[in-house]
Amino acid sequence: MTQRRQTSRFPAFLIALGIVVALIVAGYLGWQRFKPPEELAATAPVETPAVQPTPISPETPPAPSPPAIEHPVETLVAEEGAEKQTPLPALADAGADAFVTERLTELLTRRNVLTFLQLDGFVRRAVATVDNLARAQAPVMVWPVNPTPQRFSTQRSAGGTEETIHPDNAKRYAPFVTLIESVDTAKAVALYRRLYPLFQQAYEELGFPGRYFNDRLVQVLDHLIATPVRNEPLAVTLVEVKGEVPSTRPWVRYEFADPALEDLSAGQKILLRIGPENHRRLQAKLVDIRGRVARR
Repeated sequence: MTQRRQTSRFPAFLIALGIVVALIVAGYLGWQRFKPPEELAATAPVETPAVQPTPISPETPPAPSPPAIEHPVETLVAEEGAEKQTPLPALADAGADAFVTERLTELLTRRNVLTFLQLDGFVRRAVATVDNLARAQAPVMVWPVNPTPQRFSTQRSAGGTEETIHPDNAKRYAPFVTLIESVDTAKAVALYRRLYPLFQQAYEELGFPGRYFNDRLVQVLDHLIATPVRNEPLAVTLVEVKGEVPSTRPWVRYEFADPALEDLSAGQKILLRIGPENHRRLQAKLVDIRGRVARR
């Protein structure tokens, strides 16, 4: 007889992975580096006295140059006769969240946006989540999605010696994968290109000045796509809690029993937890997106 255990850790992160990556698809009609918007007000030039450059001593190496951009995003250029677009707000503006929410609603519908997304600081959340997917931890407080009340289930073998992810668990993820597959890629491309200055600014604020967010996105996509599909049942273990305070949330203590799997990144472990069929479907979407964001 099998025994089911219930947890609620993973479904929201699947939505984070799918919706965030689906939204963050780059323009592929050209490959010019994105040019920042012009300054709102020009200032008069100020004459300054000529200054001789200070020679660099052999003991003081010059500051390293920013890495070259590998996958630049094309600048949007308004077509002749097209309706003038609303200027993009600055990331720190009070109306930035409302602007982004309106664009997301046009892409995903109001119902899906309100059901799944964390709209406050969405751009910063999306950027942080994409960056974290290739790392060991992806903190829930920066997810761009709402946690789901659904539960993750496991089963024990007949002898009770091994606990694995329950086969039926994958069914819970299928609707989310279907939603991800249904996102209009062409509209997502246009949205990403439209909002790219905000994504870039958020990435630099995250602690990567001089780095290019779209390059990081391609790195993360390559990392996730390389995750092998596992068809066999995956063993998990409930980590023991030591101390006098009892654990009231056992669902946050599950780990893969195989140390090699547990050492994978947060994003790769998500792909394994959702089941092989969902993994293949989502992987196909990631491959398609990668082909659009990376320089050809």
